[in-house]
Amino acid sequence: MNIAVKPEAATAADAAAAEVYATPLAELNPARAQRFQDDTIWPVFERLRAEDPVHFTPDSEYGPYWSITKWNDIMAVDTDHEGFSSADGIALANLEAVKEQERVMGQRRRGAGFITMDEPEHAAHRKAVSPTVAPSNIGAMAPVVRERAGQILDSLPIGREFDWVDLVSKELTAMTLATLFDFPFEHRRKLTHWSDMVTNLPGHGPVTSWEQKGAALFECFGAFNDLWNQRINAEPSIDLISMLAHNPATRNMEPAEYNGTVILLIVGGNDTTRNTISGSVYNLNKNPDQYDKLRADPSLITSMVSETIRFQTPLAHMRRIATRDIEVGGKTIKKGDNVVMWYLSGNRDESVIENPNAYIIDRERPRQHLSFGFGVHRCVGNRVAEMQLTIIWEEILKRFPRIEVVGEPTRSYSAFVHGFETLPVIIPARA
Repeated sequence: MNIAVKPEAATAADAAAAEVYATPLAELNPARAQRFQDDTIWPVFERLRAEDPVHFTPDSEYGPYWSITKWNDIMAVDTDHEGFSSADGIALANLEAVKEQERVMGQRRRGAGFITMDEPEHAAHRKAVSPTVAPSNIGAMAPVVRERAGQILDSLPIGREFDWVDLVSKELTAMTLATLFDFPFEHRRKLTHWSDMVTNLPGHGPVTSWEQKGAALFECFGAFNDLWNQRINAEPSIDLISMLAHNPATRNMEPAEYNGTVILLIVGGNDTTRNTISGSVYNLNKNPDQYDKLRADPSLITSMVSETIRFQTPLAHMRRIATRDIEVGGKTIKKGDNVVMWYLSGNRDESVIENPNAYIIDRERPRQHLSFGFGVHRCVGNRVAEMQLTIIWEEILKRFPRIEVVGEPTRSYSAFVHGFETLPVIIPARA
C-alpha cells in the first residue's frame, strides 16, 4: 500500500498556486511559515525563479529582505563571504520572537556559534571541531551507529501503526549526537528536545510559551557548561566538547560563543539527518517505482541518500547581510540588507537540474545539490549525516520488505527547518 494524493489535497494545492500567482510580486512573502507547514510553498519559488529570481519583500514578520531563488545566484552569494556576512545569524529572525527572547532571557539574540562568524575567526573555530567529523573518526563511529540502528529497527512493532519520526528518525540522530558530544547516553533525547525548543515558536512543536522555551535553553546551557568543566580538566579526547575545550582557538571563548556553538552543533546534527531519514521513507512511498528500484538494487542507497537530501532540502534557507552595495542577478542589494538564499528553491532550479521536481534515486549526478551549502560555511558534518542515512537504509533493507506510509505527515511550522513532526507508518512484515 502506498499513499495517494487525496482529491482534497490536490484541490488545496491548486488553490494555493492560484493564490500565489494572483498576488502582486511586490507583496509576495516567500518566508510565510504556514506555506511550509501546508507544503504549498512550491508555486512561490516556481514563480520567483521565472519572474523575479532576486526578489525584494519590503515588509514581513522578519522585516525587509531579499530572496535569492536560482542556483547560480545562490552560489554567487554563498561563496562570497566577504560581500555577504553571516555574523548576524543564519536564519530569518521573526521580529516579535527577538523581542520576546530579549524579554524572557534578558539578552539580545545571539548567533549560533562559528557558522555566524566571519573569517578569519570562523576558520579557527571550525577547525577546532573538524577532527571529530573527519573521515577517520567517522569510520570508527560507523560500527557503533550500525549496531544502534539495528537495535532501533529490531524494536519496531510489526503490523501496527507507529510514528516513524519519533521511534526511528529522532532516536538514531539522538544516539549519534550523544556519541559526538560524549553526552550521557541515557539522557540523549534531551538533545532532540532542546533542538526542537530552539527551532520552534510557541504553539508549535513542543514549545508552549516563551518562558518554557527560555527555561529549556538555560537547562541546555547548564548541562553543556558542566560538560565543558569536566572536559577541560581531563585529558583531551575526540568528542566535540573536548575538542573545543582544549583547542587554543576556542578554549578561552566567551560563554555566549560557546552556547551558540552548542546550539549550532545540536540543531545542525539533528535536523538535517532526522528530516532526511523521514523524507526518504515518505518520498519512496510517494514514488513506488523508485522504492522498487532500491529494493532490487541496494547499491543505489548512496545515490538515494543524496537525492533525498536534494529533494527534501532539510534546511530551507540561509541568511546573510550585505557588507557593501553589491549586484546580484541585475539587482542592487544595499549594504546592511538581509539576503536569503533559498536552498529549497535552488535545488528545484530547472535551468541547472534536469527534471528537478521528480524524485529519481539513480540520477547521473546525485550529489548535485545545495543542501549543505558552499564556500567557507559548507556543512561541517555533512559526511556524518550521509553515514547515518546510508547505514539506516542498509539495515532497513536487510529487515523489512516494505515500510508503508499510511497518512500524510505533520510538517514543521518553519521557513528554516524543512521537516516532519510526525510520519505515520506500518511495517507489514519482517524479511
